[in-house]
Amino acid sequence: SASERPSARPAVPVIAQSVGYEHASTRVEAVGTSRASLSAEIYPAASGEVVAVNFEPGQFVQKGDVLVELDSRNESLAVELARVKLEDANRLYKRYSRSADSGAVVPTTLDAARTAVETARLELERARITLDDRTIEAVFDGHVGGTEVDPGDRVSPDTMITTLDDRGSLLVSFEVPESYIGELTVGEAIRLETWSTAMPAVTGDIVDIGSRIDPRNRTFLTRARVDNASDSLRPGMSFRVSAAVKGPRYAVVPETAVLWGADGAYVWSVVEGEATRMAVKVVQRREGRVY
Repeated sequence: SASERPSARPAVPVIAQSVGYEHASTRVEAVGTSRASLSAEIYPAASGEVVAVNFEPGQFVQKGDVLVELDSRNESLAVELARVKLEDANRLYKRYSRSADSGAVVPTTLDAARTAVETARLELERARITLDDRTIEAVFDGHVGGTEVDPGDRVSPDTMITTLDDRGSLLVSFEVPESYIGELTVGEAIRLETWSTAMPAVTGDIVDIGSRIDPRNRTFLTRARVDNASDSLRPGMSFRVSAAVKGPRYAVVPETAVLWGADGAYVWSVVEGEATRMAVKVVQRREGRVY
């Protein structure tokens, strides 16, 4: 009879939530070393005696500013001598040219005079280049470093005069484990912190990624550019580098929805109004959610 049938189990109220899908993320951390966006060590192009040092350590200089002058008396005389030779060769060539129409000068003589003019012009240009080598100039705008060179010293092409850095931005190089190859992209933003608690963290953008893996430590080199318009950072500083790497796309549920049994993690899935137990694999926990 109906009175003998077991009564239906009462419904249990539950809170259901739609499953979302997000990319899992991993934070990559490394130690990076910075250099100026443009950096050069300045050497003289020729040997000679220093007659003037025109900068102070740390000074900002512009491209073309003369940093050091070498004794250039002989080179200046060589330029004047080459100029006199060119003028003399030009006068002779013009004289022969005026007489060529009358037949007083044979063509071979006129050709020799023309060659002498071109030779003298090249000798003058070479003398000017040699004179230019007696001054050491800044090759771009930037800050110069210290120097051990003083007036009266003799220098050679092996003598470093100073360093020159464009500190408007810095390039920070850091190594990333090979397991993340293909995960980082050029243009991606990363966070950089100095080891000084007085300096706030800054943001940089990845500008290039190494094309090969270092077989010794299984990493690849990555560089990021950091704006330094405030000039608060210096080349050679080390940074703590951190970047969020986007991982595969996974289903996301609240952490409270994941239960554990003898066979591992599972969730209850509502299918056509009925609860169905579904086994799941936990990939990542983050901020109260499970991937």
